[in-house]
Amino acid sequence: MKKLIAAVRRIPKSGWIIAAVYFGLQYGMYRLGDWLSRVTGTIDRAFVPKIDAIDDLIPLIPVFVLIYLYSYAFWIMGPLAVSLTGKKNFTNYLIGLSAAYIIGFLFFVFMPTYMDRAAEGLIECAQRPGIFNRLLNTVYSADGSTLAFNLFPSYHCLISIYCWFGVRRRPEISAGFRIYSLVMTVLICLSTVFTKQHYFLDIVGGLGIATLCYTVTEKIDPAGRWFGLSEEEPAQAADPAQTDEGSRGS
Repeated sequence: MKKLIAAVRRIPKSGWIIAAVYFGLQYGMYRLGDWLSRVTGTIDRAFVPKIDAIDDLIPLIPVFVLIYLYSYAFWIMGPLAVSLTGKKNFTNYLIGLSAAYIIGFLFFVFMPTYMDRAAEGLIECAQRPGIFNRLLNTVYSADGSTLAFNLFPSYHCLISIYCWFGVRRRPEISAGFRIYSLVMTVLICLSTVFTKQHYFLDIVGGLGIATLCYTVTEKIDPAGRWFGLSEEEPAQAADPAQTDEGSRGS
């Protein structure tokens, strides 16, 4: 607990600001993409990204709505954790994530997708008794009710795996948190299909776009080439709890 408190105290103000801004961006770009597709009329060409042989085999598991909703908290943790790494890594993280956001947004506007929840039998299932069904029904109601749009790519998968990319090789971040980030990314991706908020292809799209943006950003290294940032030593090479106690004693 002391290590966790010490780590939270070390988060710079910029980390908190970025976490709040990008949390708002994911929702804003999702809604803006939907609005623009309606204004431009591209929504009239919306298609269902379903692969029957795969998606019909995936069951609805209402309890996964808890993981689906928890993802929003996880997305705030991501930038906060990455802000504890070197400035070069944090800058490249933001550039790559921004590019992934934009690519996903362009799909929402120009290649919109949808799911007919009534045709899939989901509305009836979500209205059955049980707390998890009620939560699922609330999610459906807040996201188009009978018709859900902007499925491909899954922002849930895109953002979650990028949270893991930002910390996966960083010595400044504990091994425990890196493992936690990977496990949460897997669970969140599973939750998108087990809650029937997405089709399988949406997961592929979200993970693919995020991986592409991360790989290209790492290759180009805009933080180093454009801003002259160099790889930094870990911000806290020593045990954060010990360092914190030492600073209070000096």
